[in-house]
Amino acid sequence: MTETRKVDLFVIGGGINGVGIARDAAGRGLSVALCEKDDLAEGTSSRSGKLVHGGLRYLEYFEFSLVRKALIEREVLLRNAPHIIWPMRFVLPHSKQDRPAWLVRVGLFLYDHLGGRERLPGTRTLDMRRAPEGHAIRQEYRKGFEYSDCWVDDARLVVLNALDAAERGATILTRTPCIQARRENGKWCVITRNTVTGEVREFEARVLVNAAGPWVSDVISNVADSDSPRNVRLVKGSHIIVPKFWLGEHAYLIQNHDKRVIFVNPYEDDKALIGTTDIAYEGPADQVQADETEITYLIDAVNRYFKEQLSRNDVLAAYSGVRALFDDGKGNPSAVTRDYVLDLDETEGVPLLNIFGGKITTFRELATRALHRLEKTFPDFKASWTANAPLPGGDMEAADFEMFVNQVKGDFPWLPRPLLLHYARLYGTRMRRLIGAAKSVDDLGRHFGGALYEAEANYLRRHEWAQTAQDVLWRRTKHQLSMTGAEQTEFARWFEGQ
Repeated sequence: MTETRKVDLFVIGGGINGVGIARDAAGRGLSVALCEKDDLAEGTSSRSGKLVHGGLRYLEYFEFSLVRKALIEREVLLRNAPHIIWPMRFVLPHSKQDRPAWLVRVGLFLYDHLGGRERLPGTRTLDMRRAPEGHAIRQEYRKGFEYSDCWVDDARLVVLNALDAAERGATILTRTPCIQARRENGKWCVITRNTVTGEVREFEARVLVNAAGPWVSDVISNVADSDSPRNVRLVKGSHIIVPKFWLGEHAYLIQNHDKRVIFVNPYEDDKALIGTTDIAYEGPADQVQADETEITYLIDAVNRYFKEQLSRNDVLAAYSGVRALFDDGKGNPSAVTRDYVLDLDETEGVPLLNIFGGKITTFRELATRALHRLEKTFPDFKASWTANAPLPGGDMEAADFEMFVNQVKGDFPWLPRPLLLHYARLYGTRMRRLIGAAKSVDDLGRHFGGALYEAEANYLRRHEWAQTAQDVLWRRTKHQLSMTGAEQTEFARWFEGQ
């Protein structure tokens, strides 16, 4: 007979919203369990544009409240995770055929002032013929603007939230779908099954949180046997990765003829990440792929602005994700709100909280509001706490990453600079746990290619729920982009044989 475990809160979904809620709740003293049917961040949360940003283009749709909320959160996240989030300057070449310059200036003025910007520099106007940032841009684009936003390692943001939740007492179950949830005797009876081991577990929960992202409606209908008047619209967003084709650490934001904007961002040192598309999607969310039409669309948008012309052969990789946006009835996928809706169903006095929509930048604020919706059920839980709580590895003095790097250089003088920066960026202050007692590169164990050594793979298996080679190579790290196919195959053989 399966033993039933009692918890205050059971969360379905191991994307950014689910782990954010689990972390917040565990830190308030609630007992929490979370299940994810695949790996953490395997869906939408590892397939974003890798940005913590206010959403400059949302101003065009009068989403002032959303932009302000996101800009405030940008400062909070930058302070609490300086290893995986850092400032980036974006250059916007102005096209006379698209938005007028005065409109762009007004938008950037609002962007600078809506969120109480503290740490990031403001907007400036560029003469693209003279500014270094204009050297890669075609001659016809004479004017440009430069503004600030932030980069984020999205998959690691998810994992670090899950890690913090676990260290505060939460149970995190990966590759474990919820196969049934039913209201029974004033509680939720939740049943899960691990797809690897077959283990079935039962939980009794006071509240069920449905943070399943693209699968939120499936959970409502098929798992919880519930109903909701709200729904999500699935929007497909695709990105391509190419060799970097400009000098400098800045990114670009380009306007396309259809009024969409495309980000062209530096990625993994010598590569560029270009995206995204916005296409209504109706297929299975876990089978989404970037198609050739989208890849051509992104290449054509870049070639409109840059001197160096890309071709299909330049595309090193492509990925696609499905964003579950709250369905506000708008026809244009680009105009559908990126804000979220919290839908609380208290049938029979047993709460089900469904999360519709949202974006990666506002996950912490969403989690805070989600817990506030449950105050009637948990009147004695602790106050909101995450605004000033560093994520694992982010506890650096003054949130200063460069200062931290200089410190660890002295601690590990034998580490090659690229490897030291890799560990510092992904693990922050916890890189010391990964390195352990190693006194040389040889002590890190077998070298699999690129910057991947045995010590890192073992650390990810022991501490970060990595169960497959792909968990390591693509979500916990991006080693896949710097390893040959043969090296990846050999690593997978080693990792899965352990």
